[in-house]
Amino acid sequence: MKTTILKIDKDHIDMEMIKSAGKVISSGGLVAFPTETVYGLGGDAMDAGASEKIYGAKGRPSDNPLIVHIASAEALPDIARDIPQEAYILAEAFWPGPLTIILNKNERVPLSTTGGLETVAVRMPSHPIAKALIEASGTYIAAPSANTSGRPSPTMASHVIEDLDGKIDMIIDGGKVGIGIESTIVDLTGSEPMILRPGYITRQMLEKVLGSVAVDQAILSENADKNFHPKAPGMKYKHYAPKGDLAIVEGTQEQVVETINTLTLQAEEEGRTAAVIAADESAGLYTCAHVYSIGSRQDEETIASNLFAVLREMDELHADVIYSESYYDSGLGQAVMNRLLKAAGHHVIRAGQTK
Repeated sequence: MKTTILKIDKDHIDMEMIKSAGKVISSGGLVAFPTETVYGLGGDAMDAGASEKIYGAKGRPSDNPLIVHIASAEALPDIARDIPQEAYILAEAFWPGPLTIILNKNERVPLSTTGGLETVAVRMPSHPIAKALIEASGTYIAAPSANTSGRPSPTMASHVIEDLDGKIDMIIDGGKVGIGIESTIVDLTGSEPMILRPGYITRQMLEKVLGSVAVDQAILSENADKNFHPKAPGMKYKHYAPKGDLAIVEGTQEQVVETINTLTLQAEEEGRTAAVIAADESAGLYTCAHVYSIGSRQDEETIASNLFAVLREMDELHADVIYSESYYDSGLGQAVMNRLLKAAGHHVIRAGQTK
């Protein structure tokens, strides 16, 4: 398959190009496109065959639900049933934007789109290209991140091309995305709202409009149940992983620096390529030849925006071993740690332990 690449300026959208991309979606094809979070791989959410193509192109397990992207909150009754008032409260507060809501699906949504579940994940993106594409398609767009399953999510079109060129019909190059990590996911089908995946919209922000909001305990821990059926993307499988072995080192800054320097020196003496992922404040303390800063600890948004791109740079370096500092486990830092833990397969080293 030859993949067509369209370069579109989000500030001056070429509607003829968008219309051609919309026709690909409406005819059952796949289009990768930018959102404000990461690039998505889009297909007709109401077409079971299109959803199956998405799983095939990504190499994604078919029990991993897809998120349905809409252009207006008025579309919710077309997709969901028994919609609670909290859904409209969240839509009013955070849509369009990086928030996904899980609701009970109606009969129109194919089970292949929802990973076999009777619930559906829905969000309304704020990126102008994404909004224009949904409207031009005449349908709703199912779109997981536009990467090979398990790899770091794409924040630039070049990442999508690297993973999916020749596997999908079209890629819209809209430049680098802004937020850089996927949307927050909130489940509204239980007895209380629950965060299933942290993101840019934090628990504190949600509680300002909803009151009490629970957090799924699996967010920062390893789910060991192999029979677990994920209710939202990213809950079960290893995600975002570079090809090298990644470990997160926790402890005081002094302990972390000492431990990472010991481990990277050992790797380099063994002839392996080692790399470090650090914050601006401590990057200069490492002796490793390859140190990558993802931003200041005082600017969590920059850290989140740079994370996936740096994980991909690890592959360009052909890093054999990668050691990352840990980050805050509240606010946006919780989303960063969630992605890092998934990328590392929950391999955490307590500073002072070098094995």
